[in-house]
Amino acid sequence: MTHEDYMLEALDLARACLTSGDVPVGCVVTDPDGKIVGRGRNRREADHLATAHAEIEAIRQACAACSSWRLTGCTLYVTLEPCPMCAGAIINSRISTVRYGAREEKSGCCGSVLNLFEEHFNHRPRIYGGLLERECRGLLEDFFQGLRKI
Repeated sequence: MTHEDYMLEALDLARACLTSGDVPVGCVVTDPDGKIVGRGRNRREADHLATAHAEIEAIRQACAACSSWRLTGCTLYVTLEPCPMCAGAIINSRISTVRYGAREEKSGCCGSVLNLFEEHFNHRPRIYGGLLERECRGLLEDFFQGLRKI
């Protein structure tokens, strides 16, 4: 599979958020061999839980699948730039690479507001933004335009 294929999987998860009223964000984690070991989508509204972000859910599944909290060599694909909480989870889980779609100008921690991965933590993943950005941003824009019409 290609990077685009993994992001398309994340976009499918993001679309699943639309039935619960959650902001459409999806995430997959792949192991070093490219197998998807974690999937997640936003569930804050559905679960009434502030920490129910797509990345947290996908990281939790990946840790279980890999039988380790260390996800060294893994790649996280997410449709929206990670927030501070999710960036912290990425650092703590030792994910090697992050590939995100759309920038998050209000809370993004891969460079939009700040880049937590450039700080002096014990782990710094490689970061790549803009993967299928138009599709990721379009899904978010459609969601928020729909809210404004209500």
